[in-house]
Amino acid sequence: MRNRKSQKPEPRGSGVYVENRAGRRGVPTAKSFEGWVGAVLRRQRKRTRQVNIALFDSRKARAINKQFRGKDYATNVLSFAYEPLPGERTNLLGDLVICPAVVAREAREQGKRVRDHFAHLTVHGVLHLLGYDHETQADAQRMESLEVRILAGLGIANPYE
Repeated sequence: MRNRKSQKPEPRGSGVYVENRAGRRGVPTAKSFEGWVGAVLRRQRKRTRQVNIALFDSRKARAINKQFRGKDYATNVLSFAYEPLPGERTNLLGDLVICPAVVAREAREQGKRVRDHFAHLTVHGVLHLLGYDHETQADAQRMESLEVRILAGLGIANPYE
């Protein structure tokens, strides 16, 4: 019997955990979400980070939007950045809540591929987790420009045109 040293595996890429409570139809694979999150983190030169993605039906997405934003409708994506306690070391960036029914409806209305719209909203949500927002025109231009560059790197057209 050979003596093997116990080694912890080196962290690779980003940890993306997807929980689908909305049903499978029309929802990209976990691997797709991992690629989209990874594209943002590589572009932003961030170390390994964990992102949790929960997919909910319209009813649950509406309840979450109402509870946390005071808006009584289902929205496409919500971002919840994790705020570590003082002295806490964590790779958790935060959570995204995505409503596939809203994503599919918006894609149809905007004449986009559903998969491309999922990619865009995932990139958009991760940028929010990293602190970007679109509250002012300058912030919106900065965030949208970054989204367009990241999506172009994934072979996805500018979602704002």
